[in-house]
Order: sequence, then structure tokens, then C-alpha cells
Amino acid sequence: MTDIGFGLIGTGYMGKRHAVALKAVGTVFNTRLRPVCELLCTTTASGAAQKAAELGFNRSTADWRDLIKDQRVRAIIIASPQFTHSQIARAALAAGKPVLCEKPLGASLDDARAMVAAAASARVANMIGFNYVRTPATQLAHEIIGNGEIGKIVHVRAEHTEDFYADPEAPVSWRTRDAASGNLGDLAPHIINAVLRLAGPIERLVADVQTVHLSRPGATGREPVTNDDQVDFICRFKNRAMGSISVSRVATGKKMGYAYEITGTDGALRFDGEDQNSLWFYERRSQTGRQGFKRMLTGPDHPDYRAFCLGPGHGTGYGDQIIIEVRDFLKAIETGEPVYPTFHDGLEVSRVIAAAFRSTEQRRWVDLAEIN
Repeated sequence: MTDIGFGLIGTGYMGKRHAVALKAVGTVFNTRLRPVCELLCTTTASGAAQKAAELGFNRSTADWRDLIKDQRVRAIIIASPQFTHSQIARAALAAGKPVLCEKPLGASLDDARAMVAAAASARVANMIGFNYVRTPATQLAHEIIGNGEIGKIVHVRAEHTEDFYADPEAPVSWRTRDAASGNLGDLAPHIINAVLRLAGPIERLVADVQTVHLSRPGATGREPVTNDDQVDFICRFKNRAMGSISVSRVATGKKMGYAYEITGTDGALRFDGEDQNSLWFYERRSQTGRQGFKRMLTGPDHPDYRAFCLGPGHGTGYGDQIIIEVRDFLKAIETGEPVYPTFHDGLEVSRVIAAAFRSTEQRRWVDLAEIN
């Protein structure tokens, strides 16, 4: 076993999850590389010191540049807001240090392109944090589709719907101001990534993006909301399948509406993130009178489940997705081989988002070939 020093940039919601994962991954997966929580960075020196103590990091800093230059930091996780991703990642890659960056890849398509180019030049491990595709159930869905068990995919229906901004009186924040932090930058990347993973590349789409609540309470009165609340689009895949994707942060009553239904010529699959340990499977060739969706509870026979629990149906949780993600990052560092999803996979998601914005602005179908 070999220790590897990690630097973590960002200590909010996702920063804490990554800190927990760094502490747990060696125990859960018996990895050869064992993370050392070496250096933590957030915006103030006092805040960084406090968070380092809380999250179990050896040292702290308020300057991400110092973290990147630090000789004991050999790998970096970026869990800061979207608009910081590109500059930090490119500097880390230039220093020859592997990077795991939270989604979206950057604040713009240009950011994403620059990050992919930097990763290609550096030739070190790079990954983007699409954790939801790592649930055992979705890994199982990918396996079933890859085995041809539902036949040729003909239709995809997917959504990522939550209600954390359903209340029009919820106050403004960075999430309501920056374009990359809107619904299409925040929630949409996850489900777009899942759709691309399970059904393949999108060829063209038509979208409608909307801001539902045009203003929200601010410090001195109501302030405008300058990014989107929801989007619907229909698409055609390169394999000729049809699809629809809905994403919303104002979907009243939805807490974790990350869901998909994939229909094939021989069967179908259904998944709902509010029941993340179940996958529903329909086989067309089942005996007449015995047909119907079958609920499969994940267990030790399914991908990555056994490391957490030996009891079928006992389930894995949100934090476990991040532990699996860090395990994969360690594998990429150790082997020098790309492990899905890389920065390039993040760029493909950014291309779909850019196409959705262009479609709305120009009120037309957009070929993904236009977004290169």
C-alpha cells in the first residue's frame, strides 16, 4: 500500500462528501493507493483552518495556487463553484497533478474545451464528478444494455427534477446569478451524462429553456434571476432512438427526481433516484400472462455493492457513490489509464447543454455537429 497526498479545494456540500470519501475509500475497497488528507483550501485562512480541523486535513490554505504547488499534494479534487473550475484545473494539470473536478466541467463550453486540451497535454489522470451513474442499479442497467438484453434502444425518457427553488420567495444566491449555476449548469449535467452513458451520443435536439421565477428576495430588495429554472428537450440519438429529457429545480414535491426509462425492442428498464437501490426490468419474451416490470433490488451480485454490504436489498447511499468515484480516480492514477468519466465525457455533456441554449435562442433543431 502506498500513501498519496490529496489536496481538496472547496469545503461546501460536495467538499465534505469528498473528504469523507477520501477517509473511507481505502477501508471500503482495500485500494493499493491510500489517500492522505494533506491540504485543504477555501476562501479565508481562518475558514480553511476550521474546516481542516473538522474534516481531518493536516494543513490548510486560502490560496489554491499554494495547494497546487505544495510538494506533498500529489492529486487534487476541485469541489468549488463552477466558475473556478477551469483556471484551477488547468494550473493543476500543468503542474502534472491528477485532477478530479466536480461537474459541470467549466462555466462555459470554452472552459470545457480548454480543460480537455490541458488534460490531453498533461497526460495525467482526469475525471469529472458524475456520481449518480455509479449507483449499483445504474451500473447494472449499463451492463444489461451492453449485453443486448433489452435489444435495440428505441426510446429514452429521462428527467432530473428537484424543488429546492420551487418557493418563489427563496432568496437569491450564486446559484441564481451565474449562467453556469442555473438549472442547465447544475442539475442537467447529471442526467445528460446518464443518457449519454446508457443510450449513446445525441445527434440533434430541440429545447425550450425557461426562468420561472424572474426575481427573488435579495439584501436590498428583489433582485433579478439571471439563469434558468427548467428545460425540456426532445432529441434523436445517433442510433436513431428518440428521447426526451426534462430538468427542473422548481418541480414542487420532487426531492431527487433523477429518473430514466429506456425502451428497447426486447425489453425495458426503469430507474428512480428516490428509490436508488431498485431497477425495474421488463422482458418482452416472458411467458404470456407473466409479463410485467420486475423490481430488482440491488445486492452483492451487482457492481460495487458487495464492498459496502453483504445483505441484498439493504442498499447503498448517496455518499457511497462518491466513495466509488474516488476509488475509480485512484485506479486512474495508479494505472495511468483513463477511467470513465474523463474530462472528455464532461465536454460531451457541455456540448449538449450548449446545443439546448442555442436551440432555445434560435427556436430550431440543433445538430450536435454544430457544437464542436
